[in-house]
Amino acid sequence: MELLEKISAELQKGNYQEMSGLIQKALDAKIPPSRILSDGLIAGMDIVGAKFRNEELFIPEVLIAAKAMQAGMDVLRPQLIASGAKLAGKIILGTVKGDVHDIGKNLVAMFMEGAGYQVIDLGVDVSSEKFIEMVKTHRPTLLGLSALLTTTMPRMKEVIESLGKAGIRNTVKVIIGGAPITVKFAADIGADGYAPDAAAAVPKARELLA
Repeated sequence: MELLEKISAELQKGNYQEMSGLIQKALDAKIPPSRILSDGLIAGMDIVGAKFRNEELFIPEVLIAAKAMQAGMDVLRPQLIASGAKLAGKIILGTVKGDVHDIGKNLVAMFMEGAGYQVIDLGVDVSSEKFIEMVKTHRPTLLGLSALLTTTMPRMKEVIESLGKAGIRNTVKVIIGGAPITVKFAADIGADGYAPDAAAAVPKARELLA
């Protein structure tokens, strides 16, 4: 549909000024909110993610596309809730205890919301106890752990072990990421998946939750 293609195209350009009006126009045209999300906003962010992975776009362009996504979601979110549309899943994100780096995590949050996930961002320097408390409270489908410092990498294992001790490890998939993280490290500590960069987090999440 031409209007949904325009939403996708304008999101890719980061045209946040026009986005709320385009979303409202689509709603006025009686296009289902779930379709506006999937064929307009998510379709656009998927392309942004692919171009970011291929180094055709860089962080500033991703940030402005995410701003357009947010502008669209501000209008669309109430309609999605009212229509009972299902989101792709719920993810809790946080940078582990002792680490205050958040650029990568923030990008993951943007891509995840852009892919239709409900995102609960706990911020930085998050303790294992806080992660466990929030998993129990919000019952996410996915838990994302971030670390940039090699000295804080063991905290990821601590969180996963704490999930086991709390008896909730099998209720949530755990994905980890950050500059020093490797596939081997993810396997060694019992994580379900690893994303080498923010754009790769969405395909990995879809794979884990399929």
